[in-house]
Amino acid sequence: MPGENLSRDEAQERAALLSVDSYEVSLDLRSAVGEAEAEGVPRTFRSVTTIRFRCAEPGAATFADLIAPSVTSVSLNGKDLDPGEVFDGSRIQLEELAAENELVVDAQCAYSRTGEGMHRFVDPEDGEVYLYTQYEPADSRRVFANFEQPDLKAPFRFEVRAPEGWTVWSNGSGGLADGVWKFAETKPISTYITAVVAGPYHYVTDRYTRTFDDGTTLEIPLGAMCRKGLAPYFDADDVFLVTKQGLDFFHDHFDYPYPFGKYDQAFVPEYNLGAMENPGLVTFREEYIFRGKVTQASYEGRANVILHEMAHMWFGDLVTMVWWDDLWLKESFADFMGTFANVGATRFTDAWITFANRRKAWAYRADQLPSTHPITADIRDLQDAKLNFDGITYAKGASVLKQLVAYVGQDAFLDGARRYFKRHAYGNTRLGDLLTALEETSGRDMAGWARSWLQTAGVNSLTPQVILDSEGRVTELAILQEAPESHPELRPHRVAVGLYRREDGDGPLVRYARAEVDVDGPRTVVGELAGAEAPELVLVNDEDLTYCKIRFDEGSLATLRDGLGEITDPLARALCWSALWNLTRDALMPARDFIDLVLRFAGRESDIGVLQMLHAWANSALTHYAAPDWRTEGGRLLTEGALKELRLAEPGSQHQLTWARFFASVASGEADLQLLQGLLEGTAKIDGLDVDQELRWAFLEPLAAHGAADESVLAAELARDDTASGKRHQVRCLAARPSAAVKAQAWAAVVESDSLSNALVEATIAGFMQPSQRATLAPYAAKYFASIERVWAERSIQIGMDVVKGLFPALRDSQDTLDATDAWLAAHEDAAPALRRLVLEARDDLARTLRGQACDIAAAG
Repeated sequence: MPGENLSRDEAQERAALLSVDSYEVSLDLRSAVGEAEAEGVPRTFRSVTTIRFRCAEPGAATFADLIAPSVTSVSLNGKDLDPGEVFDGSRIQLEELAAENELVVDAQCAYSRTGEGMHRFVDPEDGEVYLYTQYEPADSRRVFANFEQPDLKAPFRFEVRAPEGWTVWSNGSGGLADGVWKFAETKPISTYITAVVAGPYHYVTDRYTRTFDDGTTLEIPLGAMCRKGLAPYFDADDVFLVTKQGLDFFHDHFDYPYPFGKYDQAFVPEYNLGAMENPGLVTFREEYIFRGKVTQASYEGRANVILHEMAHMWFGDLVTMVWWDDLWLKESFADFMGTFANVGATRFTDAWITFANRRKAWAYRADQLPSTHPITADIRDLQDAKLNFDGITYAKGASVLKQLVAYVGQDAFLDGARRYFKRHAYGNTRLGDLLTALEETSGRDMAGWARSWLQTAGVNSLTPQVILDSEGRVTELAILQEAPESHPELRPHRVAVGLYRREDGDGPLVRYARAEVDVDGPRTVVGELAGAEAPELVLVNDEDLTYCKIRFDEGSLATLRDGLGEITDPLARALCWSALWNLTRDALMPARDFIDLVLRFAGRESDIGVLQMLHAWANSALTHYAAPDWRTEGGRLLTEGALKELRLAEPGSQHQLTWARFFASVASGEADLQLLQGLLEGTAKIDGLDVDQELRWAFLEPLAAHGAADESVLAAELARDDTASGKRHQVRCLAARPSAAVKAQAWAAVVESDSLSNALVEATIAGFMQPSQRATLAPYAAKYFASIERVWAERSIQIGMDVVKGLFPALRDSQDTLDATDAWLAAHEDAAPALRRLVLEARDDLARTLRGQACDIAAAG
């Protein structure tokens, strides 16, 4: 048996053989409370599954999927099978299938502490137990026996026995009868979007009503839940507001009523993802419930996620990809639709600015890694699928869809989507199915567009070329398109080109001319702009219509160095910041120059999400791309600049809060640490700055990292905030302390033991990796390469990914580490492809770091 991995070939063979008619799943979760059996023995629950399915070739053999510590019984068509013979730990072998079959599997499945399968969480605040499921791409087999692939859809009927006093939710509506929670049968859905949430959750309800043009009325019961400990902070009214706005928006644009009955949204602890689109029961990470003051960017981000998951009800749940190659058919669309709906339906009308600045930065990074892939990827197996929930599938895919809207027009795009839903409802699709619908509605050649945008990898650069006449007018403005040698595809781009200049010679930079043009090939002339007055700035992807790296001519770059903060349009300004960050990452702009721009112009930034991104980039520029011998000076400059802006910010404003957090993140000098200490103790004060519990932890981490807050201080803070959130913060701060013994303890807890939950693994790694502790962390470079193959083999894929990505010795930024990485790759050519991919990506980031440092060293002369 091939183990837990499932290949595309196996899935295709099984799909050709089987049609699934129904699932009945009975879970007994009463074992979630009370004492465990014994140390080292997994806590388990009973799972009984009945699957009715047809076989196209009677007499053939196949397998069902199940990952469980033990199987009590297996029955196929009334015949008992020996579990010891047919079950190998991940698959149940099925022989001599009939035309119509009934499989019954009674198993003991394990509760999870990694966020995969049936996750069990014990709240340290009150001892209450909370359960939830998370399956994508293939972890429902940890909870019940099934055929774990997206194209074997079926209706599901769940029933659950739970501890007394608990409430249970699933995809369908349900209730408690005779001690059992029973749920209505679902529409045909894939295994990975089934869900169960159970426990003493705080639950709030509302209702959505929609009357359509034909007079019919749709009523959707709404629910939202969180742990009881978070109930005081739960702003369910705002969650429901965005939910209703989203449902209105999608009903207006999709012309297909929400198809899954109720709409519950569960905010759950120790969640690995942002959220998951289980129909009727969407799950979110509980960090979207804000325990302290946050900026509007946080509320905008939460709204975007709510709408992203809602878009999945149509793109992904109603119509689902056949296999994970076409993951973009759901994730790219949901990512695009999340922002599209945020702008069109909610108070967050500037969400495209955040998309251009933050979301696309994720895509640009992913698309320049050696592991870059087309948006329609080659997904050989489930490990490939797990790693392809990445910046290309999400953010690049969404960016390309924005370009598609510019290419075919919004009306044709939405009309194509409507045809796609009606034609393939409750079915599975491939790329061609969507392209056919779009061709019908737009009249455009979608095959050629798809070849360029969906079936090739890499990002193009667009650079303006301006020729002026003797009178200072544009003789010719052209756009030069380039592609990297590794991915030489030049693509068709529908772009807007903006010309900017200062009003009255010394006023703000405003756009005075604009043209839309189809860029095709290496050089495209923008004829419409001939004769325009000379620009001070040319922005070649104005309004962010396409996906590209924006470059500047020398005059435009000089203008930005002098007056970036004077661009009045916030989206244009965000695009310029993003382009300058790409120049820095590409070692075309010294890190110290980028930091200087942040110091001079970030204080003028009106968009809070952009400001937060600038802070993150400035930190990254200092940590990774600045010359090592300039880091101390650069850190001092950033700290001084942050403190200056903090004191200048309007008291109580979100800008003040953002600068306070940034100041804490770069603070290292004695006076700066004393100020943080004073703000914590109340002996120092900044007017309007409310140092709430979340901000206290943000101040404590740098104090711990620089040896100014010891274990007793952190223990006292945990006593003040003895909650699940407080525990995660404390664990991170404990691991941040600058001690060899502390680092050894943290390393052992993550690498040598599997006792920590996924959330505490994440917190420990975050604390362990401190840029100020390069020397202390040096011994762990060799230990990393000696450990990762074992960790990958022994731990779940989620924990394996966390360890391999999070503990790579990126702070040991030297040629020696690059050589050690190459040596590991050369010696492990037969390692798991997914593991090699993660190491290759980390290697590429390190090589980019060294190039950036060389650029910064050269700038210093």
